[in-house]
Amino acid sequence: MSIQVTKHCKEYAVKSYEADCRGFLRITSLMNLLQDMACENADSLGFGFEDCAQQNLAWVGADYLLEISQLPRIDEHFIIETWPSGTKLWGGVRDFLLKDTAGNILVAATSLWVLIDVLHRRPVNLSKHFPQYTVLNEHSVTAEFAKLPPVEDPNYVQEFTVRFDDIDVNNHVNNAIYPLWATESVAPEFRRQHTPKTLEISFKKEALYGQQIKVCTKQTDTESLHTIYEKQSGTVLADCRIKWQAITSK
Repeated sequence: MSIQVTKHCKEYAVKSYEADCRGFLRITSLMNLLQDMACENADSLGFGFEDCAQQNLAWVGADYLLEISQLPRIDEHFIIETWPSGTKLWGGVRDFLLKDTAGNILVAATSLWVLIDVLHRRPVNLSKHFPQYTVLNEHSVTAEFAKLPPVEDPNYVQEFTVRFDDIDVNNHVNNAIYPLWATESVAPEFRRQHTPKTLEISFKKEALYGQQIKVCTKQTDTESLHTIYEKQSGTVLADCRIKWQAITSK
């Protein structure tokens, strides 16, 4: 039996530890809040973490597209809305809106999630395991998930080691860490003067504790492309594209 779907809404305020050096919500904090809302909504609709665990399944983020008008500041209250907005053979599409208390849209986002068999590490048919999965046919972002080009001839290379605290309950690197690696892999002087306007990320392969990560970046005045590798094998873990805008206020 299908379930009546409405938007799941929740109010937040930017905590001091969620803010960057300029007082704006960090991208990693934003990604974690989106995941938090997705989990709450999935739980309430009957296909959340525990529902999946009973069938040895898990949701894995495959793609994100974020359009950022303005990130909220420290202590600022804002509301996040989320809802399942589409289905695919192997998973579903989920949209988000982040609004200020006056109803102005701060961030619009869409994401693609794949349902996997955790024992065999492969996608499974969504309708077979959750026939009650229902969507709200409304979209915050109309663009499709584009195939991102790999970085060739990088002008910036950064390396990281996967920390224990980067690992989530699925025993691989949490989705919020990959945008962190990307944004940390641009020139610091550029970062001080710019903030992301659009962020696209496509996840290819999971990263595990202790692995060495190499991020190759091709950066221009308004855009940066990132290919994230597992250094030893050369396996591509994710591709990312960020369009930047100049910071106009402190």
